[in-house]
Amino acid sequence: MPDPSPLRGVIETVKAIDRGTLTAEQAVRDCLDRIEAQEPGIGAWVAVDEKGAIDAARTLDRGPMRGPLHGVALAVKDIVAVQDLPWRCGSPIWADRIAGFDAGSVALARNAGAVILGKTETTEFANSHPSRTRNPFDPARTPGGSSSGSAAAVACGMAPLAFGTQTAGSVIRPASFCGVVGYKPSFDLIETGGVAPLARSLDTVGVFTRSVPDAALAVGALSGLDLMPAPDFAPTDLALLRTPFWDRALPELVSAWEAFEDRLRRRLPCDDQRFAPEVSTLLPGAQDLHLRIMARESSESLAHEYRIAPDALSDSLRAQIEGGAAQPPEVRARDRSALQDLRALFHHHLSADAVWLTPAAPGTAPMFEDGTGDPVFNRLWTLLGLPCCTVPLLTGPEGHPIGVQVVGAMGNDRGVLRLADWLMRSL
Repeated sequence: MPDPSPLRGVIETVKAIDRGTLTAEQAVRDCLDRIEAQEPGIGAWVAVDEKGAIDAARTLDRGPMRGPLHGVALAVKDIVAVQDLPWRCGSPIWADRIAGFDAGSVALARNAGAVILGKTETTEFANSHPSRTRNPFDPARTPGGSSSGSAAAVACGMAPLAFGTQTAGSVIRPASFCGVVGYKPSFDLIETGGVAPLARSLDTVGVFTRSVPDAALAVGALSGLDLMPAPDFAPTDLALLRTPFWDRALPELVSAWEAFEDRLRRRLPCDDQRFAPEVSTLLPGAQDLHLRIMARESSESLAHEYRIAPDALSDSLRAQIEGGAAQPPEVRARDRSALQDLRALFHHHLSADAVWLTPAAPGTAPMFEDGTGDPVFNRLWTLLGLPCCTVPLLTGPEGHPIGVQVVGAMGNDRGVLRLADWLMRSL
Protein backbone atom coordinates (compact mmCIF):
# COMPACT_ATOMS: atom_id res chain seq x y z
CA MET A 1 0.00 0.00 0.00
CA PRO A 2 1.14 3.61 -0.51
CA ASP A 3 2.74 5.29 2.48
CA PRO A 4 -0.20 6.67 4.56
CA SER A 5 1.90 9.28 6.38
CA PRO A 6 1.23 12.94 5.48
CA LEU A 7 2.75 14.19 2.24
CA ARG A 8 3.10 17.81 1.24
CA GLY A 9 1.55 18.48 -2.11
CA VAL A 10 2.80 20.93 -4.72
CA ILE A 11 0.92 23.96 -3.44
CA GLU A 12 1.56 23.15 0.21
CA THR A 13 5.30 22.80 -0.45
CA VAL A 14 5.56 26.16 -2.21
CA LYS A 15 3.53 27.95 0.47
CA ALA A 16 5.58 26.43 3.31
CA ILE A 17 8.84 27.48 1.68
CA ASP A 18 7.49 30.96 1.07
CA ARG A 19 6.44 31.23 4.74
CA GLY A 20 9.86 30.07 5.89
CA THR A 21 8.56 26.97 7.67
CA LEU A 22 10.21 24.61 5.18
CA THR A 23 13.31 24.67 3.01
CA ALA A 24 13.57 23.28 -0.49
CA GLU A 25 16.32 20.99 0.75
CA GLN A 26 14.09 19.51 3.43
CA ALA A 27 11.26 19.01 0.91
CA VAL A 28 13.65 17.12 -1.37
CA ARG A 29 15.13 15.07 1.48
CA ASP A 30 11.64 14.02 2.58
CA CYS A 31 11.07 12.61 -0.92
CA LEU A 32 14.47 10.91 -0.95
CA ASP A 33 13.66 9.23 2.38
CA ARG A 34 10.44 7.84 0.93
CA ILE A 35 12.28 6.62 -2.15
CA GLU A 36 14.82 4.81 0.00
CA ALA A 37 12.07 3.14 2.02
CA GLN A 38 9.70 2.13 -0.80
CA GLU A 39 11.63 1.86 -4.06
CA PRO A 40 12.88 -1.73 -3.53
CA GLY A 41 9.31 -3.06 -3.64
CA ILE A 42 7.99 -0.76 -6.39
CA GLY A 43 10.74 -0.22 -8.98
CA ALA A 44 9.52 3.21 -10.06
CA TRP A 45 12.89 4.78 -10.85
CA VAL A 46 15.45 4.50 -13.62
CA ALA A 47 17.76 6.88 -11.79
CA VAL A 48 17.53 9.07 -8.69
CA ASP A 49 19.78 12.13 -8.80
CA GLU A 50 20.22 12.59 -5.07
CA LYS A 51 23.26 14.87 -5.25
CA GLY A 52 21.92 16.97 -8.11
CA ALA A 53 18.54 17.40 -6.42
CA ILE A 54 20.04 18.44 -3.08
CA ASP A 55 22.46 20.84 -4.76
CA ALA A 56 19.61 22.40 -6.75
CA ALA A 57 17.49 22.73 -3.61
CA ARG A 58 20.30 24.41 -1.71
CA THR A 59 20.74 26.89 -4.54
CA LEU A 60 17.04 27.73 -4.33
CA ASP A 61 17.27 28.17 -0.57
CA ARG A 62 19.97 30.80 -1.01
CA GLY A 63 17.84 33.01 -3.22
CA PRO A 64 14.34 34.53 -3.50
CA MET A 65 11.26 32.59 -4.55
CA ARG A 66 11.90 31.66 -8.16
CA GLY A 67 8.46 30.76 -9.42
CA PRO A 68 5.20 28.85 -8.87
CA LEU A 69 7.00 25.49 -8.44
CA HIS A 70 9.75 26.75 -6.12
CA GLY A 71 11.24 23.78 -4.26
CA VAL A 72 8.81 21.18 -5.64
CA ALA A 73 10.44 17.79 -6.26
CA LEU A 74 9.67 16.57 -9.77
CA ALA A 75 9.91 13.05 -11.20
CA VAL A 76 10.35 12.85 -14.99
CA LYS A 77 9.28 9.96 -17.22
CA ASP A 78 12.26 8.45 -19.00
CA ILE A 79 11.19 9.33 -22.51
CA VAL A 80 11.71 12.99 -21.56
CA ALA A 81 15.27 14.31 -21.78
CA VAL A 82 16.90 15.63 -18.60
CA GLN A 83 20.44 16.92 -18.93
CA ASP A 84 23.11 14.55 -17.54
CA LEU A 85 20.59 11.84 -16.64
CA PRO A 86 19.75 8.57 -18.43
CA TRP A 87 17.42 8.74 -21.42
CA ARG A 88 16.71 5.07 -22.07
CA CYS A 89 13.06 5.16 -23.16
CA GLY A 90 12.54 1.75 -21.61
CA SER A 91 14.66 0.07 -24.28
CA PRO A 92 17.99 -1.80 -24.22
CA ILE A 93 18.85 0.06 -27.42
CA TRP A 94 19.48 3.20 -25.36
CA ALA A 95 20.71 1.53 -22.18
CA ASP A 96 23.83 3.73 -22.03
CA ARG A 97 22.43 7.00 -23.37
CA ILE A 98 22.74 10.14 -21.26
CA ALA A 99 20.81 13.22 -22.33
CA GLY A 100 22.89 16.29 -23.14
CA PHE A 101 20.04 18.78 -22.72
CA ASP A 102 16.72 19.39 -21.00
CA ALA A 103 13.44 18.85 -22.82
CA GLY A 104 11.44 22.06 -23.12
CA SER A 105 9.00 20.97 -20.41
CA VAL A 106 11.85 20.17 -18.02
CA ALA A 107 13.58 23.49 -18.69
CA LEU A 108 10.31 25.33 -18.06
CA ALA A 109 9.81 23.43 -14.82
CA ARG A 110 13.33 24.34 -13.65
CA ASN A 111 12.67 27.98 -14.55
CA ALA A 112 9.55 27.81 -12.36
CA GLY A 113 11.62 26.52 -9.42
CA ALA A 114 11.10 22.75 -9.64
CA VAL A 115 13.85 20.39 -8.49
CA ILE A 116 14.43 17.33 -10.68
CA LEU A 117 14.58 14.19 -8.52
CA GLY A 118 15.34 11.78 -11.33
CA LYS A 119 13.91 9.63 -14.09
CA THR A 120 10.98 7.23 -13.75
CA GLU A 121 10.34 3.96 -15.55
CA THR A 122 8.42 3.87 -18.81
CA THR A 123 7.18 1.06 -20.98
CA GLU A 124 9.27 0.47 -24.09
CA PHE A 125 9.23 3.74 -26.07
CA ALA A 126 5.99 4.62 -24.22
CA ASN A 127 4.17 1.84 -26.04
CA SER A 128 2.69 -1.30 -24.48
CA HIS A 129 5.61 -3.56 -23.48
CA PRO A 130 5.73 -3.35 -19.65
CA SER A 131 8.39 -1.88 -17.41
CA ARG A 132 9.40 -3.48 -14.11
CA THR A 133 7.29 -1.11 -11.98
CA ARG A 134 4.70 -2.58 -9.62
CA ASN A 135 1.40 -1.15 -8.40
CA PRO A 136 1.71 0.43 -4.93
CA PHE A 137 -1.71 -0.92 -3.88
CA ASP A 138 -0.80 -4.48 -4.83
CA PRO A 139 2.66 -5.42 -6.16
CA ALA A 140 1.09 -8.36 -7.98
CA ARG A 141 -0.70 -5.87 -10.25
CA THR A 142 0.39 -3.45 -12.96
CA PRO A 143 0.58 0.30 -12.29
CA GLY A 144 -0.57 0.80 -15.88
CA GLY A 145 1.43 2.21 -18.73
CA SER A 146 3.17 3.78 -20.29
CA SER A 147 3.86 6.29 -17.49
CA SER A 148 4.27 3.46 -15.00
CA GLY A 149 7.00 4.83 -12.76
CA SER A 150 5.58 8.35 -12.61
CA ALA A 151 2.14 7.21 -11.44
CA ALA A 152 3.60 4.80 -8.90
CA ALA A 153 6.07 7.39 -7.56
CA VAL A 154 3.31 9.91 -6.86
CA ALA A 155 1.04 7.24 -5.37
CA CYS A 156 3.84 6.25 -2.97
CA GLY A 157 4.62 9.83 -2.00
CA MET A 158 8.10 9.59 -3.53
CA ALA A 159 7.36 12.84 -5.37
CA PRO A 160 4.45 15.31 -5.21
CA LEU A 161 4.64 15.90 -8.97
CA ALA A 162 5.61 13.74 -11.93
CA PHE A 163 5.65 14.16 -15.68
CA GLY A 164 4.02 11.56 -17.89
CA THR A 165 2.99 11.41 -21.52
CA GLN A 166 -0.10 10.06 -23.26
CA THR A 167 -0.42 8.69 -26.78
CA ALA A 168 -3.35 6.37 -26.03
CA GLY A 169 -4.10 6.23 -22.29
CA SER A 170 -0.70 6.57 -20.67
CA VAL A 171 -1.55 9.27 -18.11
CA ILE A 172 -5.22 8.63 -17.38
CA ARG A 173 -5.05 4.83 -17.04
CA PRO A 174 -2.02 4.64 -14.68
CA ALA A 175 -3.56 7.38 -12.54
CA SER A 176 -6.74 5.32 -12.32
CA PHE A 177 -4.87 2.14 -11.38
CA CYS A 178 -2.63 3.90 -8.82
CA GLY A 179 -5.29 6.07 -7.19
CA VAL A 180 -3.86 9.50 -8.03
CA VAL A 181 -4.84 12.51 -10.12
CA GLY A 182 -3.76 12.31 -13.75
CA TYR A 183 -4.18 15.29 -16.07
CA LYS A 184 -3.66 15.13 -19.84
CA PRO A 185 -4.04 18.69 -21.14
CA SER A 186 -5.42 19.69 -24.50
CA PHE A 187 -3.18 18.48 -27.31
CA ASP A 188 -0.06 20.63 -27.79
CA LEU A 189 -0.62 22.70 -24.64
CA ILE A 190 2.73 21.64 -23.15
CA GLU A 191 5.93 21.79 -25.19
CA THR A 192 6.98 18.34 -26.47
CA GLY A 193 10.47 19.20 -27.71
CA GLY A 194 12.95 16.77 -26.16
CA VAL A 195 10.30 14.12 -25.59
CA ALA A 196 11.09 10.97 -27.56
CA PRO A 197 8.17 10.78 -30.01
CA LEU A 198 5.93 7.80 -30.57
CA ALA A 199 3.05 9.28 -32.60
CA ARG A 200 3.38 12.99 -33.28
CA SER A 201 -0.34 13.57 -33.93
CA LEU A 202 -1.20 12.18 -30.49
CA ASP A 203 1.74 12.56 -28.06
CA THR A 204 0.85 14.85 -25.14
CA VAL A 205 2.78 15.72 -21.97
CA GLY A 206 0.73 15.42 -18.77
CA VAL A 207 1.18 15.33 -15.01
CA PHE A 208 0.48 13.19 -11.93
CA THR A 209 -0.28 14.75 -8.54
CA ARG A 210 -2.30 14.03 -5.40
CA SER A 211 -4.79 16.88 -5.95
CA VAL A 212 -6.40 18.68 -8.86
CA PRO A 213 -5.19 22.17 -7.83
CA ASP A 214 -1.63 20.79 -7.73
CA ALA A 215 -2.02 19.55 -11.31
CA ALA A 216 -3.53 22.88 -12.39
CA LEU A 217 -0.66 24.83 -10.84
CA ALA A 218 1.98 22.63 -12.46
CA VAL A 219 0.55 22.79 -15.98
CA GLY A 220 -0.17 26.48 -15.55
CA ALA A 221 3.49 27.03 -14.70
CA LEU A 222 4.51 25.30 -17.95
CA SER A 223 1.87 26.80 -20.23
CA GLY A 224 1.48 30.32 -18.83
CA LEU A 225 -2.27 29.82 -18.44
CA ASP A 226 -4.33 30.35 -15.31
CA LEU A 227 -5.91 26.92 -14.83
CA MET A 228 -6.58 27.04 -11.09
CA PRO A 229 -10.10 25.87 -10.19
CA ALA A 230 -12.16 28.19 -8.01
CA PRO A 231 -12.63 26.63 -4.56
CA ASP A 232 -16.27 27.73 -4.41
CA PHE A 233 -17.27 26.29 -7.78
CA ALA A 234 -20.29 23.98 -7.83
CA PRO A 235 -21.93 22.64 -11.01
CA THR A 236 -25.64 22.99 -11.64
CA ASP A 237 -25.91 19.79 -13.68
CA LEU A 238 -23.71 16.98 -15.00
CA ALA A 239 -23.30 15.07 -18.24
CA LEU A 240 -22.54 11.34 -18.00
CA LEU A 241 -21.15 9.23 -20.83
CA ARG A 242 -20.46 5.50 -20.77
CA THR A 243 -19.14 5.74 -24.38
CA PRO A 244 -19.80 3.32 -27.27
CA PHE A 245 -17.27 0.95 -25.70
CA TRP A 246 -19.21 0.18 -22.53
CA ASP A 247 -19.32 -3.50 -23.47
CA ARG A 248 -15.58 -3.59 -22.64
CA ALA A 249 -16.23 -2.55 -19.03
CA LEU A 250 -15.34 -5.23 -16.49
CA PRO A 251 -17.88 -6.24 -13.81
CA GLU A 252 -16.13 -4.22 -11.09
CA LEU A 253 -16.42 -1.05 -13.19
CA VAL A 254 -20.06 -1.69 -14.10
CA SER A 255 -20.99 -2.06 -10.43
CA ALA A 256 -18.93 0.93 -9.26
CA TRP A 257 -20.06 3.19 -12.12
CA GLU A 258 -23.75 2.43 -11.65
CA ALA A 259 -23.45 3.26 -7.95
CA PHE A 260 -21.55 6.44 -8.84
CA GLU A 261 -24.23 7.54 -11.28
CA ASP A 262 -26.95 6.90 -8.69
CA ARG A 263 -25.04 8.95 -6.13
CA LEU A 264 -24.68 11.87 -8.53
CA ARG A 265 -28.32 11.77 -9.61
CA ARG A 266 -29.40 12.14 -5.98
CA ARG A 267 -27.42 15.39 -5.77
CA LEU A 268 -27.77 17.09 -9.15
CA PRO A 269 -29.66 16.89 -12.43
CA CYS A 270 -27.71 14.48 -14.66
CA ASP A 271 -28.11 13.85 -18.37
CA ASP A 272 -26.69 11.13 -20.53
CA GLN A 273 -24.26 12.89 -22.85
CA ARG A 274 -25.44 12.97 -26.44
CA PHE A 275 -23.36 13.95 -29.45
CA ALA A 276 -24.80 15.07 -32.77
CA PRO A 277 -25.77 12.09 -34.98
CA GLU A 278 -23.10 12.89 -37.56
CA VAL A 279 -20.52 12.72 -34.77
CA SER A 280 -21.91 9.66 -32.99
CA THR A 281 -21.84 7.53 -36.13
CA LEU A 282 -18.07 8.04 -36.39
CA LEU A 283 -17.21 7.11 -32.79
CA PRO A 284 -17.20 3.30 -33.08
CA GLY A 285 -14.53 3.50 -35.80
CA ALA A 286 -12.36 5.91 -33.83
CA GLN A 287 -10.56 3.11 -31.96
CA ASP A 288 -9.30 1.55 -35.19
CA LEU A 289 -8.42 4.97 -36.60
CA HIS A 290 -6.32 5.70 -33.51
CA LEU A 291 -4.57 2.33 -33.80
CA ARG A 292 -3.70 2.86 -37.45
CA ILE A 293 -2.38 6.39 -36.93
CA MET A 294 -0.35 5.28 -33.90
CA ALA A 295 1.14 2.37 -35.86
CA ARG A 296 2.02 4.47 -38.89
CA GLU A 297 3.57 7.32 -36.94
CA SER A 298 5.51 4.99 -34.63
CA SER A 299 6.97 3.31 -37.72
CA GLU A 300 8.32 6.74 -38.66
CA SER A 301 9.45 7.96 -35.23
CA LEU A 302 11.22 4.65 -34.49
CA ALA A 303 12.62 4.08 -37.99
CA HIS A 304 16.18 4.53 -36.70
CA GLU A 305 15.79 2.04 -33.86
CA TYR A 306 14.14 -0.46 -36.20
CA ARG A 307 17.01 -0.09 -38.66
CA ILE A 308 19.89 -0.46 -36.20
CA ALA A 309 18.47 -3.02 -33.74
CA PRO A 310 15.17 -4.64 -34.76
CA ASP A 311 15.86 -7.69 -32.61
CA ALA A 312 16.16 -5.48 -29.52
CA LEU A 313 12.55 -4.36 -29.93
CA SER A 314 9.74 -6.31 -28.29
CA ASP A 315 7.72 -8.55 -30.60
CA SER A 316 4.63 -6.38 -30.14
CA LEU A 317 6.38 -3.11 -30.98
CA ARG A 318 8.23 -4.60 -33.93
CA ALA A 319 4.93 -5.91 -35.33
CA GLN A 320 3.32 -2.49 -34.81
CA ILE A 321 6.16 -0.74 -36.65
CA GLU A 322 6.05 -3.21 -39.53
CA GLY A 323 2.27 -2.94 -39.79
CA GLY A 324 2.43 0.84 -39.80
CA ALA A 325 5.16 0.92 -42.44
CA ALA A 326 3.12 -1.39 -44.66
CA GLN A 327 0.04 0.81 -44.75
CA PRO A 328 -0.79 1.79 -48.35
CA PRO A 329 -0.59 5.48 -49.28
CA GLU A 330 -4.35 5.68 -49.80
CA VAL A 331 -4.97 4.46 -46.23
CA ARG A 332 -2.54 7.02 -44.83
CA ALA A 333 -4.21 9.84 -46.76
CA ARG A 334 -7.69 8.70 -45.79
CA ASP A 335 -6.81 8.42 -42.11
CA ARG A 336 -5.15 11.82 -41.98
CA SER A 337 -8.26 13.36 -43.50
CA ALA A 338 -10.53 11.39 -41.13
CA LEU A 339 -8.58 12.63 -38.09
CA GLN A 340 -8.91 16.26 -39.13
CA ASP A 341 -12.60 15.82 -39.99
CA LEU A 342 -13.38 14.17 -36.66
CA ARG A 343 -11.61 16.87 -34.67
CA ALA A 344 -13.36 19.58 -36.69
CA LEU A 345 -16.76 17.93 -36.15
CA PHE A 346 -16.27 17.84 -32.38
CA HIS A 347 -15.09 21.43 -32.36
CA HIS A 348 -18.14 22.48 -34.37
CA HIS A 349 -20.77 20.55 -32.43
CA LEU A 350 -19.46 20.93 -28.87
CA SER A 351 -19.90 24.15 -26.94
CA ALA A 352 -16.62 25.67 -25.83
CA ASP A 353 -17.45 24.98 -22.18
CA ALA A 354 -18.62 21.38 -22.66
CA VAL A 355 -17.49 18.87 -20.04
CA TRP A 356 -18.62 15.36 -19.15
CA LEU A 357 -17.83 12.36 -16.93
CA THR A 358 -16.77 8.99 -18.28
CA PRO A 359 -14.80 5.97 -17.02
CA ALA A 360 -11.01 6.21 -16.90
CA ALA A 361 -10.32 2.48 -17.29
CA PRO A 362 -12.29 -0.77 -17.78
CA GLY A 363 -11.76 -1.76 -14.14
CA THR A 364 -9.08 -2.07 -11.50
CA ALA A 365 -5.43 -2.73 -12.36
CA PRO A 366 -4.87 -6.11 -14.05
CA MET A 367 -2.39 -8.62 -12.74
CA PHE A 368 1.19 -7.73 -13.64
CA GLU A 369 1.68 -10.61 -16.06
CA ASP A 370 -1.46 -9.62 -18.00
CA GLY A 371 0.00 -6.34 -19.29
CA THR A 372 -0.57 -2.68 -18.54
CA GLY A 373 -4.32 -2.56 -19.17
CA ASP A 374 -6.73 -1.66 -21.95
CA PRO A 375 -6.89 2.03 -23.06
CA VAL A 376 -10.35 1.57 -24.57
CA PHE A 377 -11.78 4.45 -22.51
CA ASN A 378 -8.89 6.75 -23.44
CA ARG A 379 -8.12 6.32 -27.14
CA LEU A 380 -11.02 8.40 -28.43
CA TRP A 381 -10.23 11.46 -26.29
CA THR A 382 -6.52 11.26 -27.12
CA LEU A 383 -7.34 10.97 -30.82
CA LEU A 384 -9.44 14.12 -30.54
CA GLY A 385 -6.80 15.94 -28.48
CA LEU A 386 -9.30 16.76 -25.72
CA PRO A 387 -8.30 17.65 -22.14
CA CYS A 388 -8.86 14.86 -19.61
CA CYS A 389 -8.40 14.57 -15.86
CA THR A 390 -8.96 11.42 -13.82
CA VAL A 391 -9.73 11.53 -10.10
CA PRO A 392 -9.64 8.53 -7.73
CA LEU A 393 -13.28 8.23 -6.66
CA LEU A 394 -14.27 4.58 -7.20
CA THR A 395 -13.04 1.29 -5.82
CA GLY A 396 -13.27 -2.31 -6.89
CA PRO A 397 -14.35 -5.21 -4.69
CA GLU A 398 -10.87 -5.58 -3.17
CA GLY A 399 -10.49 -1.87 -2.46
CA HIS A 400 -8.31 -1.15 -5.50
CA PRO A 401 -8.89 2.26 -7.12
CA ILE A 402 -10.79 3.10 -10.30
CA GLY A 403 -10.72 6.62 -11.67
CA VAL A 404 -13.51 8.85 -12.92
CA GLN A 405 -12.41 10.69 -16.05
CA VAL A 406 -13.51 14.28 -16.69
CA VAL A 407 -13.30 15.24 -20.38
CA GLY A 408 -13.97 18.59 -22.00
CA ALA A 409 -14.04 20.40 -25.30
CA MET A 410 -10.71 21.29 -26.87
CA GLY A 411 -9.16 24.13 -24.89
CA ASN A 412 -11.57 23.83 -21.96
CA ASP A 413 -8.82 22.71 -19.61
CA ARG A 414 -9.94 24.96 -16.79
CA GLY A 415 -13.51 23.65 -17.05
CA VAL A 416 -12.24 20.08 -16.82
CA LEU A 417 -10.05 20.84 -13.81
CA ARG A 418 -12.81 22.83 -12.12
CA LEU A 419 -15.25 19.90 -12.29
CA ALA A 420 -12.57 17.37 -11.34
CA ASP A 421 -11.71 19.44 -8.28
CA TRP A 422 -15.37 19.70 -7.28
CA LEU A 423 -15.72 15.91 -7.53
CA MET A 424 -12.76 15.35 -5.21
CA ARG A 425 -13.93 17.97 -2.73
CA SER A 426 -17.53 16.77 -2.73
CA LEU A 427 -17.29 13.00 -3.11
